[in-house]
Amino acid sequence: MIDKLYNYLQYPFVQRALIVGVLIALCSSLLGVTLVLKRFSFIGDGLSHVAFGAMCVATVVGVSNNMLIILPVTILSAIFLLRGGKKVKIRGDAAIAMISVASMAFGYLIMSVYSTSANLTGDVCTTLFGSMSILTLSIKSVWICFVLSIIVVILFVLFYNKFFAVTFDEDFAVSAGTNAEKYNLLLAVIIAVIIVLAMNLCGSLLVSALIIFPALSAMRIFHSFKAVTIFSAVLSVICALSGMIISILLGPPVGSTIVAVDTVAFFICYIIGALLKRT
Repeated sequence: MIDKLYNYLQYPFVQRALIVGVLIALCSSLLGVTLVLKRFSFIGDGLSHVAFGAMCVATVVGVSNNMLIILPVTILSAIFLLRGGKKVKIRGDAAIAMISVASMAFGYLIMSVYSTSANLTGDVCTTLFGSMSILTLSIKSVWICFVLSIIVVILFVLFYNKFFAVTFDEDFAVSAGTNAEKYNLLLAVIIAVIIVLAMNLCGSLLVSALIIFPALSAMRIFHSFKAVTIFSAVLSVICALSGMIISILLGPPVGSTIVAVDTVAFFICYIIGALLKRT
């Protein structure tokens, strides 16, 4: 098995896939802690469905680079849910559920009516649950992912204290002079970028697990924001690498395998946290 893995690692496309997987897992875990604490855990699932709808439109229209449609649409939806949603009557989980279901329904409807693909069901399942397509990423796609991921990490580090403030007590942050609206807007944009990137790894339906599971696992053991964030990032990278390696060696879908590993890691952390409390 080790020799087989070593041989696979010699291929550039496998190396690119692992690099992209690590970057996506790292970025997802950083914002996952904030989303869980702000009680917006479900937003990853909602935005991934929006991205699915946008991808269906891009596919039908025939746009060569579907990121030109998917990214702006997802960003606008994230801004509405995290920032604009406070100014309308439909808020929180209700707004997320409404946008999520509507986007997926219209996306599938558009593909069913206008798609020229001979395997519509296969294309939809691949988009929803992920596939081995991450192993076919082009150099251009890898560079786009690399640049966007680095930008996300840099922004998170630079504005860490501000994100911390608006996460725990937004009203106090405002009274202390922090422009909470601006940082919520920045959070919305970053989350949208992460969702779009993560779709290549896990598919639309499994993206939220990549964001939420590491954060929840870290919270079983640690209690400070910094410790939870660091452990979440490390655990997310380990789970993503493990899932991708298992998928490469044994052949199951990448997204499902990574989420399965994340689930096992959560139960391990849950047990560790319970034992620590007893002692």
